[in-house]
Amino acid sequence: MGWEAWFTAGLVVAMFGVLAFTRAAPDFVFVGAVIVLMVTGVVGPSEAFVGFSNQGVITVGALYVVVAGIRETGGIQWIVHNLLGRPGSLMRAQWRLGAPVSVMSAVLNNTPVVGMLIPAVSEWARKHDLPVSKLMIPLSYAAILGGTVTLIGTSTNLVVNGLMLDRTGEGFGLFDIAWVGVPVTIVGLTFLILFSRWLLPDRPPALAKLEDPREYTIEMHVEPHGALDGRTIEEAGLRNLPGAFLIEVDRDGTLLPAVSPQERLRGGDRLIFVGVVESVVDLQKIRGLRPATGQVFKLGGHRADRHLLEAVVSDSCPMVGQTIRDARFRNRYSAVVIAVARNGERLKGKVGDIVLQPGDTLLVEAGPGFEIQNRNSRDFFLVSRLQDSATPRHDRAMIAGGILVGLLATVTTGVFSMLEAALLAAALMVVTRCVPLHVARQSIDWSVLFTIAAAFGIGAAMEATGLAHTLALGFVGLAGDDPWMNLLMIYLATALFTALITNNAAAVLVFPIAFAVAGDLGVSPLPFAIAIMMAASASFATPIGYQTNLMVFGPGGYRFSDYLRAGIPMTVVTSVVAILVIPLVWSF
Repeated sequence: MGWEAWFTAGLVVAMFGVLAFTRAAPDFVFVGAVIVLMVTGVVGPSEAFVGFSNQGVITVGALYVVVAGIRETGGIQWIVHNLLGRPGSLMRAQWRLGAPVSVMSAVLNNTPVVGMLIPAVSEWARKHDLPVSKLMIPLSYAAILGGTVTLIGTSTNLVVNGLMLDRTGEGFGLFDIAWVGVPVTIVGLTFLILFSRWLLPDRPPALAKLEDPREYTIEMHVEPHGALDGRTIEEAGLRNLPGAFLIEVDRDGTLLPAVSPQERLRGGDRLIFVGVVESVVDLQKIRGLRPATGQVFKLGGHRADRHLLEAVVSDSCPMVGQTIRDARFRNRYSAVVIAVARNGERLKGKVGDIVLQPGDTLLVEAGPGFEIQNRNSRDFFLVSRLQDSATPRHDRAMIAGGILVGLLATVTTGVFSMLEAALLAAALMVVTRCVPLHVARQSIDWSVLFTIAAAFGIGAAMEATGLAHTLALGFVGLAGDDPWMNLLMIYLATALFTALITNNAAAVLVFPIAFAVAGDLGVSPLPFAIAIMMAASASFATPIGYQTNLMVFGPGGYRFSDYLRAGIPMTVVTSVVAILVIPLVWSF
């Protein structure tokens, strides 16, 4: 090897050391490493930044917009309530998540599956007080495992199948690799869930329990003939809200205190909740509920274009001593008071009848101009906007769902490539106003895209300098003439390169070496091709080995070392199963 290969090897080791033992941002580390490689002349600009034009990177960016469209139309709440449901324990929650995700990923591209479920799992974890760090890695790993079951489960399987067709004229059927993929998936998922207590970090949810939380009393109406009309309180998902509880129901003037979870809701019921501000935001997003005050429907524009804000009433506010109705709050500020918090008291009666006092915290629904106009106003001590508080565009939920189904259908049937379908779906989400353009821009996680793109540059350097080829030949050279040992070394070499570069690049790199080894030994290349498929797809040890790992990195609050702790045992377990099963199905 030349000095370029040794320099690249040292840089990769240093890069992984920084990621493992510090909290440096992965995008900063990877982009910095690529810049160093380019400045030192190891690779040119075109190789260093080849990832920024890669189809996979652009696809992930487009999928963020698609997911934003699903979120903005209320699809995330539907997934949480209907698909994930109510788990009885953390282990059951992991099963309820892992099993359907692995099945979906066997027949659908796993990247959009994970992208769609990340915000749903975050909300699900918060709603049921589960550590999100115990769920995000299982989400990614389940999708990866499911992708090993069918030929279309991952793009890597298709790449290897294409290489086999070029070399031998024979390929694999859709479910041929299921003989290996199904046992690997079952054993891998079972191992991960049974040992998640030790494999996964336990970091508490972002919503911490406060000793003296600021509570609001808020009234919501059940819409007649709406989504909740006729459903029980438990079926409606109003039984175990995080940080909130239903204290009573007003039905035609009759109060129903301490209502049973089996009580059926009726259109027109007035529900009185007490809860912290985050729970009020959740209530606003439930389809079939609307604020009891009709003032919100008298404001101009669509409700989805407004947000919730908190405003603390100052002692110089002209409304002090008046009821909200008499003070004509809506006319004065072009905003509506949804609820009022006052020193932990429960304020009875309708919102419009509350007499304002200095220090009252108002929960306000308003357009984007309210915060700008009143940020420095003497009427309020403080005005702060609540993140992700816009009301979902439920009227466009069917459109967004249709776009998502169309994306998955056209990719599965081969009408469009993943890139084409993702870009078209993202554009349709914006054009049909399922997601506003400014929200679509904000939804893209640029740090993830930069990290994935920079990883391609690192891989290009390893290939261009001959470092990857030298390492692969070194692995194979340790196996001797034994076919089984050669199969093991091919598997380990592919797994290593997948962790360091990308799965497709690793498969393309190792395949010709494996094919030559099979020819020298006079054995069938089929077991080696299957081993490459499995090793390149089942990448758990690093966040950059598979893009779904990187997609859950931020939402799960992970560190680089978390993947090593969980991924290395997972790699060992799945590789043992694969290496034992492959020769039983495809003899040498």
